[in-house]
Amino acid sequence: MSLLRRWVWWTLDYAYAGVWQARAFLNRTRPSAFWTGGGVPIVVIPGVYETWKFLQPLIVALHKRGHPVHVVDPLQNNRIPVDRAARLVEQHLVAHELYDVILVAHSKGGLIGKHLMAFGAGAARVRGMVAVASPFGGSRYAALMVSATLRSFSPRNATILALARETAINARITSVYAAFDPHIPGGSELAGAKNVRLETGGHFRVLAHPRVVGEVAAMAEHAHGHAAP
Repeated sequence: MSLLRRWVWWTLDYAYAGVWQARAFLNRTRPSAFWTGGGVPIVVIPGVYETWKFLQPLIVALHKRGHPVHVVDPLQNNRIPVDRAARLVEQHLVAHELYDVILVAHSKGGLIGKHLMAFGAGAARVRGMVAVASPFGGSRYAALMVSATLRSFSPRNATILALARETAINARITSVYAAFDPHIPGGSELAGAKNVRLETGGHFRVLAHPRVVGEVAAMAEHAHGHAAP
């Protein structure tokens, strides 16, 4: 992989992120606009420094396929620790009486989703998760960060190590990631999961790749999973 190709991918990635962060800031759509639909319910979990509106193109695409799509507004820009964020997602599932849910997560959102699936009291409400560009093994760049929020992605972080030991649930996770991710140099491959490596580069713009919606559809159309009691 040439340095020029990596530079192009990196440039396109930050251009994508900049555009959608700006649109998210100006967006006044209410979360309840996406609650309708007869398909399998979906809960979207954004990455660090992202609100749910950053993922709105993906949310719209999934809603158009007939899925009720929920977001967890109290996450705000997702700077809180993974365990606390997982509890907020769990509270949303309970409050809205959601079962047989598919989690669709970006970056840190994948850690939050796996934490819920591994340790949450509401884990039985989740069928599975499609995680996009998630640092399941951490990122070696975390040690270089000034922010404690970003340093928490160290491969030696206690939460990341605890999640790595929880391998039984990996079979219910699909990890989608680019061949080159400027934020996660070690990649997002997860042992025992369905790993989908896209022949492109980026950490953000992979959210717009049609394979993401395709993998959610594949999981949604699978035999019925966790039903309401």
